[in-house]
Amino acid sequence: MVFTTLEKLPCTYGSQTKEPCTHTRRRSNMMLNPLNLKHLNRIDESDADMITLNLEDAIAPSRKKEALHNIALFLSHMQDANSFIIVRVNPLDEGGAEEISFLNDFSFDAVRVAKIKTQTQIAQALTLLSNDKELHISLETKEAFQSLSTLRIDERFTTANLGILDLLTSLGLPQSIVTEANPTIDYILSKFLVDAKSAGIHPISFMFQEYNDTQSFRKWCNKEKMMGFQSKACMGPKQVAIANEVFGVDSLALERAMFIKKRFEEESAQNNHGFMDEKYGFIDEPIYRDALLILEDAK
Repeated sequence: MVFTTLEKLPCTYGSQTKEPCTHTRRRSNMMLNPLNLKHLNRIDESDADMITLNLEDAIAPSRKKEALHNIALFLSHMQDANSFIIVRVNPLDEGGAEEISFLNDFSFDAVRVAKIKTQTQIAQALTLLSNDKELHISLETKEAFQSLSTLRIDERFTTANLGILDLLTSLGLPQSIVTEANPTIDYILSKFLVDAKSAGIHPISFMFQEYNDTQSFRKWCNKEKMMGFQSKACMGPKQVAIANEVFGVDSLALERAMFIKKRFEEESAQNNHGFMDEKYGFIDEPIYRDALLILEDAK
């Protein structure tokens, strides 16, 4: 915990500086409300690979300054954290620019900007953001959805989070179509995934709102993993546990990849880049490169 008790919190910001997150696990991204001090106090011991401290739509306008103060207070007294820490700010022209400027002095890993539409907004956010932090975006507008593959103008912009409910509203579509078998949702997920990957952006799939319906959440995770996703937005520890399991290392796939890597490199040393293997069939260079990708992800 950040503080041993919440009964009497410090009146001033601390001087602790959390080291940048070193792990690259991105299975789960848990959203957290900074008005909930009990949850905020446990950000240094969460099982979530990523934690997003939310200043945007879940916070009433009258309490946004309070939420921002809470984030700064807890970050400035936190020595370390297991998770990659992100702060989700408001749209740049609705207080987000000021929030980024204020937060730059505190220790965390990335800022996530809401309602991004254009390259100009990406450039503005990067100008405001200190160089030691990543830029993430919430993809919630039809403009960003259409142009995602062209938005990465700087390597500090690393990650896009699919805000599917806001995106559907922006597209003039009802939120009721968010079902596993809906072809429009399949198209949105596929386009988001491929456009992000094409641009070198890490895609995080949408948040499932029914927190206690863990069976449906698991089905969505399995579907998204099958599609190629590696990360899922989460509402709390129940969803984090499932996302970490589903998007974790597949031991059978890892065993296959290790075998293929070894076999291909042995054959390649004999100038043979395509051969039949008794266990896994035909192996050539594309199969080998896929094995390397699996091994790299497993790190």
